[in-house]
Amino acid sequence: MIAIIDYGAGNLRSVVNAVMKLGYQPNITSNPAEVMKAKAVILPGVGAAGSTVNSLKKLGLAEPISSYIASGRPFLGVCIGLQVLFSGTDEGGGHECLGIIPGRVKKLPSGLKIPHMGWNQVKYKFRHPVFEGIPDEMNFYFVHSYYIEPDDKSLVAGETEYNIPFCSVVARDNFVATQFHPEKSGEPGLKMYDNFLKLASV
Repeated sequence: MIAIIDYGAGNLRSVVNAVMKLGYQPNITSNPAEVMKAKAVILPGVGAAGSTVNSLKKLGLAEPISSYIASGRPFLGVCIGLQVLFSGTDEGGGHECLGIIPGRVKKLPSGLKIPHMGWNQVKYKFRHPVFEGIPDEMNFYFVHSYYIEPDDKSLVAGETEYNIPFCSVVARDNFVATQFHPEKSGEPGLKMYDNFLKLASV
């Protein structure tokens, strides 16, 4: 079972449509028990990290997400679904996040057009199975005002330049999370979802 976590994120349907286009039938759920039973979990996201963390906690999903990632099964976080995994965010005056990945979510530097919106290249820092068949420096679609800074730089699988270089993909084993939106990135994004779901053999 592929679980796509529903906590009210605005891009939920576009993620579901991308997965279904690949021939899979995902389970859209906010049930912690169903998340824990899944063979693959996707945490989508748009909006603010602080309110997203609050929604996940109210639904009882914070601990299951942490436990699921620790289990080593395939997990994909998208945009806010990436940012909430970190220790904390500077957004909204500062909020604690889920604390699964040590590091901070920081605002893009002043002087830039914010949000960073549109197509930008992702340069691989190492080859991960989720990149299989996708050329290096391919364009993906971004919409964000904040970026992640992991304490452990070995997690940085992809980097993007927007006046400053920032981490746009974190990955280790079956865990992957992206700052961009694969579901809005055409064929390369679909290929990334397909590669991710193949990790789960679903």
